[in-house]
Amino acid sequence: MASNKLRVAILGASGYTGAELVRLLSRHPQVDIVALTADRQAGKPAADVFPQLQLLDLPTLSKIDDVEWDGVDFVFCGLPHGLTQEVIAKLPRHLKIVDLSADFRLSDIASYATWYGHEHHAPDLQKEAVYGLTEIKRDAVRKARLVANPGCYPTAAQLPLIPLLEKKLVEVDDIIIDAKSGVTGAGRDVKLGSLYSEVTEGTHAYGVANHRHAPEIEQGLSEAAGKPIIVNFTPHLMPMSRGILASIYVKMAPGVTADHLRAALSERYRDEYFLRVLPNGAVPATRHVRGSNFVLMSVHADRVPNRAILMSVEDNLVKGASGQAVQNMNVMAGFPEETALEQLPLFP
Repeated sequence: MASNKLRVAILGASGYTGAELVRLLSRHPQVDIVALTADRQAGKPAADVFPQLQLLDLPTLSKIDDVEWDGVDFVFCGLPHGLTQEVIAKLPRHLKIVDLSADFRLSDIASYATWYGHEHHAPDLQKEAVYGLTEIKRDAVRKARLVANPGCYPTAAQLPLIPLLEKKLVEVDDIIIDAKSGVTGAGRDVKLGSLYSEVTEGTHAYGVANHRHAPEIEQGLSEAAGKPIIVNFTPHLMPMSRGILASIYVKMAPGVTADHLRAALSERYRDEYFLRVLPNGAVPATRHVRGSNFVLMSVHADRVPNRAILMSVEDNLVKGASGQAVQNMNVMAGFPEETALEQLPLFP
């Protein structure tokens, strides 16, 4: 490494998360992007797939089998669920990896098989994988070789809930998560449900009572509470390209008020660069975080006694995917955590 920079490969670079990784890493002073893979687009310049990247000097897209791993230090894996396990299992052990698929997020491989419809093909790797919700798992991420980057919905849901469950401020058996996402959450493949005429001027629920992010959310919340938790979680598709808004309904423990919840979140995240707890009465919106790695949270007293409403917003492609992946890389490599992620939200 003559330049003394971290040499990075992005696998599955032709998707939305791959493009976001390139956008973010292109301004990272300690990173060189040395390989971009996209098997169906192999041989094409990156700018042919993403014209917005044409000003960057990027490697030509290649097949995974053609990457020279001796010249790579760090890998971001943006491949589909299922395929990722087999690919990562074959990678050289000197590589550090952040995986953006769901393949290593669930610590229980039996649960993975139930929710993803096939056996886990790399159980030994699952044992060493660290769940990369950065602000919660920072110490473990710092020591990890393989980090499972959280899903977009689980990030928005867990960040406001975990501190409150740890302090036993909310009841564990009465949590409702109503979340809404932009269309990029469905990926870049052509799908009927993602077509403009299918999405615009309307909204709809999907994955009702069986969305694959439910066990991931429950895993983190159960760990925080010290007991098993099952939540009501329903995602909705919104006619926008980016963003997630999670409205979370909780029952407070006896004697607890919404002010206590807000104070607990403010205290827990007081020194976090990317997490902001809004003052009483302020309501976050997805447009307030668009294009950024920030998460805004708020707490509201419900008019129903002993209940509160938590809200959180994030950009599903940044903090919900590629931005948190870069944040995890920074922690793993010992770089300042906000490096290449300082940009403010786009508005309007």
